[in-house]
Amino acid sequence: MLRKIGRSRFVRSMLARLATGYLRLVRATSRFVTEPADLEARIGPELPVIAAMWHGQHLMIHYAWPKGARVSALISRHGDGEINAMALERLGVTPIRGSGGSPEKMRKRGGALALREMLRALAGGSTMVLTADIPKVSRVAGPGIVALAQRSGRPIYPVAVVTSRRIDLNSWDHASIGLPFSRGAIVVGDPIRVGPEASPADLEAARLAVETGLNEVHRRAFGLVGSHDPGAIAHPPKPSALPASGSART
Repeated sequence: MLRKIGRSRFVRSMLARLATGYLRLVRATSRFVTEPADLEARIGPELPVIAAMWHGQHLMIHYAWPKGARVSALISRHGDGEINAMALERLGVTPIRGSGGSPEKMRKRGGALALREMLRALAGGSTMVLTADIPKVSRVAGPGIVALAQRSGRPIYPVAVVTSRRIDLNSWDHASIGLPFSRGAIVVGDPIRVGPEASPADLEAARLAVETGLNEVHRRAFGLVGSHDPGAIAHPPKPSALPASGSART
């Protein structure tokens, strides 16, 4: 019975409304610092971009969107993903349904179709937001986000949004739920660029750079609010193998 109720579109719509209202409450009652301070001026000329985030630290990521930017987000096809998609639509974000993983799972989960839709979104001027780590493997970047950057020609920006008051869940992805009346930090890292002719070694180096960049922006963001990254203990940052020609710093 509970499962049947949970599959109801009406129930999921109500949950999405509640989630949207709650996220707006956290944003309205919290004081955020942004790093770099001139974030919009730096990223504005680059739009659209690919915004990378760690799974579990994604609930408040929309706070980082530049004002007026068109944004799309990759959302999984499972039931919880539908609630997330409904909530994002209320926040002005266009959901693209699908997920990554291994090649054999991508077909089942809609990953190949989602990749084409993400490329169309970027070509149409919409920034694309997606988790870099693959399902159930926390803090290890998958190849999908790097492939998207290579095929689209758009840079990847690691993003972290955290609050001082939050609930840290004991889940595989070390998820955090921000609480109202917090101090917050929005940190965006240096862009990672992947050339169209990148070799397999270049792609792996870029994948490692995404991991390093995301770990660093989360370390910095949690530090700004006087805390530590709950996912950093199990997966310490890795040194980047990215060659100098593979990335650009602003």
